[in-house]
Amino acid sequence: MISKFRHAGIVVRDLNKSLVFYEGLGFCLWRREMEKGIFIDKVVGLEGACVETAKLKSPCGVLLELLEYHSHKAEKEITCQPSNQLGCSHIALTVKCIQSAVDLIKNMGGSIVNPPQTAPNGSVKVAYCHDIEGVLLELVEET
Repeated sequence: MISKFRHAGIVVRDLNKSLVFYEGLGFCLWRREMEKGIFIDKVVGLEGACVETAKLKSPCGVLLELLEYHSHKAEKEITCQPSNQLGCSHIALTVKCIQSAVDLIKNMGGSIVNPPQTAPNGSVKVAYCHDIEGVLLELVEET
């Protein structure tokens, strides 16, 4: 049935700030556009939807889509997503140097859940972090 993984999407409050964050991690902006009209209303199930999207490519070509709704803004307070939250849990990223990545995320306004931990078999180091919107990120350094 499935032929390939297309992208993951994250709804954000401030697209420009989130773009700076994810570009700082190494993603590159591929396409940015404003979407509105009957088609997008039907796709997202919101009448009168106006959403600005930015599609970012990772160095290996995987797409991440950031979405800022200019209509239908969510009023939810930004909180750091817990690792056991039901639904979409986290985005996992392979990094070259996990300590540098953790430091960068902290310096760009994200938060760190745990310092890098080495897996029992020694094959990877792993750290959980949050982006500036509280989205959980898993960083993995292959050793």
